[in-house]
Amino acid sequence: MSYIDMIDGERIPEHIAIIMDGNGRWAQQRGLARTDGHQAGAVVVKKIAEDAARLGVRYLTLYTFSTENWNRPIDEVAALMVLLFDSMEEEIFLKNNIRFSVIGEMDKLPERVRERFQKCMERTAGNTKMTFVLAISYSAKWEITEAVRKIAAKVQNGEMQLQDIDDKAISDNLTTFDMPDPELLIRTGREQRLSNFLLWQCAYSELYFSEVMWPEFDKEELCKAIYNYQQRQRRFGKTGEQVTK
Repeated sequence: MSYIDMIDGERIPEHIAIIMDGNGRWAQQRGLARTDGHQAGAVVVKKIAEDAARLGVRYLTLYTFSTENWNRPIDEVAALMVLLFDSMEEEIFLKNNIRFSVIGEMDKLPERVRERFQKCMERTAGNTKMTFVLAISYSAKWEITEAVRKIAAKVQNGEMQLQDIDDKAISDNLTTFDMPDPELLIRTGREQRLSNFLLWQCAYSELYFSEVMWPEFDKEELCKAIYNYQQRQRRFGKTGEQVTK
């Protein structure tokens, strides 16, 4: 039986985050250039966005380009920037009632890419079915550092008291302040690490590591991860007996 048929449609995670890993290795295994893998991965992004929205996912955050990725070969980074520009198809979001958003150091991106993203965010701002988030030029350490700076400035300016700093204050100053924390974090490509992605937000996320490379990830694999999530008991520090009661 397909995992698509096995999942409980009433218990779909509200927020799913995905580390899209394996584009380069997928291409190299086939004798292709790494950029061919990124192009294949971009096609999957569009399909998974539509699939997630139809399943009832409310927020989908994809780790697209980390701050560390700027250290990759110049040609590969340049090709990725072109791909980001060329693959931005607003009509997909408008057709599926999906709001588009970006988190990360946008100032580091090429101007035309920033402008393309800004236009898409403006055109889709009123969409309500799902929020689709690209984490680009993003790192969790950068994000948390920025949150600390914001809070410190508020304390210095008298807008906030030292004793007011708590978990919520930090969450409210992160780039994801307007969305819930991910219930499910998926990483493709067989690696098993978080790679500096949503470290604060994923403190209690269920982690799922997929064996397939991102260009091979499809609706069946997404549903397999959701099914695996649905078999787990989320305890948040409590005992299993407490959660059952």
